[in-house]
Amino acid sequence: MIHTREERIEALGRVIDTLEILRVKCPWDAKQTNESLRPNTIEEVYELSDALMNGDVADTRKELGDVLLHILFYSKIADEKGQFDIADVADALNDKLVFRHPHVFGQVQADDAQQVSENWEKIKLREKGGNRTVLSGVPTALPALIKAFRIQEKAANVGFDWEERSQVWDKVREEMDEVEEAVEGSDKNHLEAEFGDLLFSIVNAARLYGVNPDTALEHTNAKFMRRFSHIEATAAAQGRSVTDMSLDEMEAAWQDAKSRE
Repeated sequence: MIHTREERIEALGRVIDTLEILRVKCPWDAKQTNESLRPNTIEEVYELSDALMNGDVADTRKELGDVLLHILFYSKIADEKGQFDIADVADALNDKLVFRHPHVFGQVQADDAQQVSENWEKIKLREKGGNRTVLSGVPTALPALIKAFRIQEKAANVGFDWEERSQVWDKVREEMDEVEEAVEGSDKNHLEAEFGDLLFSIVNAARLYGVNPDTALEHTNAKFMRRFSHIEATAAAQGRSVTDMSLDEMEAAWQDAKSRE
């Protein structure tokens, strides 16, 4: 359903009004704090991510609502403390969007998405009196794979990148060789470091070829789970457990699952 601007504003207003009532009359909502909500917020974001990955429109709409509730909830708690409210959040967001898009609201030229991204990083460095560093905006709590991707993106946006993307494969091969050498040794810390370097270089390669490594790996995770579930189903259909299957039998079931995709 397509709503008018007024209908959208009214809908958001109803949610805000409902939360105001719940904060007073519902024992659970009334006792929530930033600290108690934070773990739930993380869970809701991951549930939204699942819905987006699955392409489930209805579930995406529901999960977006859950995330929106948390945004409104944190704003309500801050309002109660006299810190800020949802209007302050919206105004700050709008100001930031305008400031960071001078190619739309100003005189800066940007002909493609790459130029926009590069300008974005330069603008962010000028914010807060220029006290930010290039990588300071990468959250420390990000999962390692996503963090590696964002680190590389930010460095690339200020010019720290390969001249030609094909050059990255020499780095990948170099890191693979170093992992193989480390495997022959007995230093586990060194082996861990070399695996980390290899993974970082592969993330870099994915980025240079326009692939989000987190998305790619998540699709592979889902593919593996589908195929392995087929192995288990094959065993169950024979009245057996997967632990009773030989490796050859599991491989045959795996190939059968693969052929069905």
